[in-house]
Amino acid sequence: MTIRFARRTLLAGTAALATARTMAARPVSAQPASDPVGILDLVVGARAPTTPTGLTLSSDGRMFLFMPRFDEKTVFTAGELFPDGRVAAYPSDAANRPDPARPAETLFHVPNGVIDRRHRLWLLDAGLMASSGEPVPGAAKLVCIDPATDAIVRTISLQPVVTKTSSLNDLRVDVRPGREVAYLTDQGQTGEGALIAVDLASGRAVRRLAGHTSTRSVDGILKIVEGRVLMKREADGTTSPIKGGANGIALSPDGARLYYTPLMSRRLYAVETAALLDPAKDDAAVADTVTDLGEKGLTGGLIADSRDRVYLSLQEFNGIGRRDPDGRIEVVATDPRLIWPDTFWITGDGWLYLSSAQANRRPEHNGGIDRQQPPYAIFRMRIDAGPA
Repeated sequence: MTIRFARRTLLAGTAALATARTMAARPVSAQPASDPVGILDLVVGARAPTTPTGLTLSSDGRMFLFMPRFDEKTVFTAGELFPDGRVAAYPSDAANRPDPARPAETLFHVPNGVIDRRHRLWLLDAGLMASSGEPVPGAAKLVCIDPATDAIVRTISLQPVVTKTSSLNDLRVDVRPGREVAYLTDQGQTGEGALIAVDLASGRAVRRLAGHTSTRSVDGILKIVEGRVLMKREADGTTSPIKGGANGIALSPDGARLYYTPLMSRRLYAVETAALLDPAKDDAAVADTVTDLGEKGLTGGLIADSRDRVYLSLQEFNGIGRRDPDGRIEVVATDPRLIWPDTFWITGDGWLYLSSAQANRRPEHNGGIDRQQPPYAIFRMRIDAGPA
């Protein structure tokens, strides 16, 4: 494998040291289509209630952010971002009040969401509450919203495929003639991850590759973010290693392959999507379709473009990487303000969006001290392709 560096943004002097508090908001349509590849453009500083890990954009430019409910101070977990940086609960304040007595009707812990080809918004609710280690019974689900009316139109329970240690993380939805499928990752609270495939037509969900090498957290991984080893750090000074199974996923343009990786792993994998939902295949048969695509660095979110190139959120480098179909990897952009790059989204007019989640600054990694500095940066860069 060859890793090479392309043109990238390295801000110097005062600009390099500026925090998110100084970011000027701008409309998402501010940059001309002729901007060169490799230049990161700050879109807005989001005044979100906590770390926005996920993002997606509708075809008319609306941006939605997703904030996992890591603590009780998170007042809403799904929101809409406005050009001035304001974030409002979405689809409503009421829907964002988790209620264990109404687990299918309220949102608990949404790490990610996506817009599908029919312009519907799908939310992945892991069903977690800060006060409870395991998913609330009946709360893990997919929620489909029509942005035209802001109404919830469908809910699919994921209760049959979650475990007591599940931590659902990322989502891709593939809707095309003859196919309506969702794929999601379970990174597991103990690092034992899995992939989940959902037939959206029937609601049937299956849990795949649980405990497989490709979905499991790798022991002994050293992850350095902002010059510091990432660990669980308690207020009394004790530390423990980070565990993170299957995390980021991306779908190939033809929908035939699902790319994925554990949070704590340097390797990228792919699996044949046809095998994931095939009732005739057991897990061993699904595992036979897994390909180890090699080293790719330590990442969170992934996304593929229309040329089947996989973008990598390089959290150790405050940057964006890209893997070509031939296996070559290049660093296409870096920016010191891109702290814990996480979720990508590609628009039809060739913009790659990315959240700067600051997850390494959360209290659990800093002895109980919250070092996050809102507002949270949303970046984008011009690419020479469209969405997969």
